Amino acid sequence: MRQRKLGRDGLAVSAIGYGAMGITTGYGAGDEERGIRAVRRAYDLGVTLFDTAEMYGWGANEQVLGRAVRDFRDDVVLATKFGITHEYGVNSKPSHIREVVDNSLRHLGVDKIDVLYQHRVDPSVPIEDVAGTVRDLIAEGKVGHFGLSEAGPNTIRRAHAVQPVAVLQTEYSLFARDVEKLFPTLDELGIGLVAYAPLGRGFLTGAAEPGPYPDGDFRATDPRWQPGNFEKNRAAMHQVAELAAAKGASVAQLALAWILAQRDDVVPIPGSRNTNRIAENLAAAGITLTAGDVERIEQILPGGGFGARYEDNAMPVWE
Repeated sequence: MRQRKLGRDGLAVSAIGYGAMGITTGYGAGDEERGIRAVRRAYDLGVTLFDTAEMYGWGANEQVLGRAVRDFRDDVVLATKFGITHEYGVNSKPSHIREVVDNSLRHLGVDKIDVLYQHRVDPSVPIEDVAGTVRDLIAEGKVGHFGLSEAGPNTIRRAHAVQPVAVLQTEYSLFARDVEKLFPTLDELGIGLVAYAPLGRGFLTGAAEPGPYPDGDFRATDPRWQPGNFEKNRAAMHQVAELAAAKGASVAQLALAWILAQRDDVVPIPGSRNTNRIAENLAAAGITLTAGDVERIEQILPGGGFGARYEDNAMPVWE
């Protein structure tokens, strides 16, 4: 698979990565063995960026990913995150960051985390203290690159002044385009973009079905999947499907190809436990969209999907 460079920090990864969250978290019951097979299949097909986090099963996801990549660890980039508490609050105190990093190293079975993200901004801890702690961890050899997740321009600039930020991770897809307002900041500072939930939490696979959804499934609360918005989004997907079919592609492939067409330094990280779905997703790296294709997609979904990304009062605050 083609490689992409995430910003000016020199981080080179596959054009499409793999988001491991769904192996244990967010989409019903986890399946460790399927998850391991999925990760190894992704690697066989050229994926070199694998993304996890402490909060995805509180170490369980990292452990599965670590076991899955054990035989080719030196050939891939492992990314994980700190800063979410068990009560789903935030904690980025320097002592807590160090505790989480040591736990993540142990869970992953590695001696270095290639990319370490602050999972969510902690308003009670100056971002300079967070960046300084990660800077020290980089100097100690425990971390390779510093990343932020769901951060705004002021936070990014303040962090970057202490320790260069290699990559910003946020939700980005045909349904979620808020991050585009941050593109000038990313360009100015030379920061790459990793797009999580690039398939709209599954809606952009073209196979979305209405609820009810099982306990622990994000779709049970995602406004885009709720009655009213669901029907509008599904109607839009029917139009996207027509365009995809004309190009000999699936809806998911078209959605991923659209992300790749937006910037040279954006890498989407779809996740699946289905090895066939993984192969389908990764084939999107070989699809080229014309200006007419992009214009048609804009006509179908001008500015994004129907419904907010999160429930009321749960949206990350970008500052």
